[in-house]
Amino acid sequence: MSARAARLLAWSLFGLFVVLAAATPVLVAIRNGHASDSLVALGIGFAFVGALVASRQPANAVGWLLLTAAVALGLDTCTTVYASRSSSPGAQWAGWLNSWLLFVWLYVPALFLVLVFPAGRLLSRRWRTVVWLGMGAVTADIVGTAFAPGVLEIPADQPIRNPLGIAGPVGDALSWLSGAGELLAAGTLVLGGLSVFLRLRRAHGRERQQVTWFAYICIMALVPFVVLALVSLVVGDDVAPWLNVVQVIAWWSLVALLLIGLPAAIGIAILRHRLYDIDIVINRTLVYATLTLTLGTAYLGSVLLLQLALDPLTQGSDLAVAMSTLAVAALFRPARRRIQLLVDRRFFRRKYDAARTLQAFGSRLRDQLDVDALGNDLSDVVRETVQPTHVTLWLRGSR
Repeated sequence: MSARAARLLAWSLFGLFVVLAAATPVLVAIRNGHASDSLVALGIGFAFVGALVASRQPANAVGWLLLTAAVALGLDTCTTVYASRSSSPGAQWAGWLNSWLLFVWLYVPALFLVLVFPAGRLLSRRWRTVVWLGMGAVTADIVGTAFAPGVLEIPADQPIRNPLGIAGPVGDALSWLSGAGELLAAGTLVLGGLSVFLRLRRAHGRERQQVTWFAYICIMALVPFVVLALVSLVVGDDVAPWLNVVQVIAWWSLVALLLIGLPAAIGIAILRHRLYDIDIVINRTLVYATLTLTLGTAYLGSVLLLQLALDPLTQGSDLAVAMSTLAVAALFRPARRRIQLLVDRRFFRRKYDAARTLQAFGSRLRDQLDVDALGNDLSDVVRETVQPTHVTLWLRGSR
């Protein structure tokens, strides 16, 4: 494919996604569908970054995978809204298409992106086996879901039966095939995560920074996913209100990280825009996450202790809350400074050692009078902190 044809195809797919994203809220208003289906608009990140990467690097499969995910997401939400009223013309076929599109836009990018990111190539030829297993999982799930008998699992005013469902022993076998495909897909996703880990260990220089951006967002998305899984285990009939709040925050954090953060990280990594800022991003994430957890724990603990101590005197006033707020505000700066020092010492040792070296050089600079010794010290500091290939010191002579 020529570069011009690749650009035309990439931006045409982006335009198709925009049309689908614009049509979804219109269908929601006309058919009184689900307002959450307008979530397709958040997929604009996948579509735009995919079109940008595919038009500039047509040989890189990452851009085409992002466009595939975006268009499949748009079709999935449009067919969901259209099939929500079962009396609509073609609602059965819209529901049938929707029944297996979810697996396409969710699983295909999730597996193949981690296998080929960032250059669009596999880690080695042996990973082709994982690709074939992933394609087998996609085929098994799509065939099993598309031709299984019974009612389609879509939110409709009346149950919609599968128009291509095959009854009898064949239908039972197809249901089993769909389950096998999902199980195989889960196994290949684990292998895909292993591929990212191995690529990160083997990569150097620019590629390592690219993979770090991708791995950072994946790990960040894993946190709300684990929270949702833990909350789902304890949710029952009598649910605490704070658990509902935690569930909502975790869900929207996961959505934002996957639909906005992931394409942004992919665009930064592949297009190499502010690529080397990933160390700063990780550093700030560790510092402020630890700071938030520390100050939150200190605030809750102080509120409880002060309420127990002051309750006989204040009789239920908000003095404990006010004192705890002031105490946490006073702790912010020293706590942040201390946590920053601990994070630098533990995870960013080179930066920590460089800062200590510069501090020691500043102390010697105040007491050093010998120009030659000062020049040697300056060269040593530059070599230790900046690590250049060559150091030359030029001093202007006295007039």
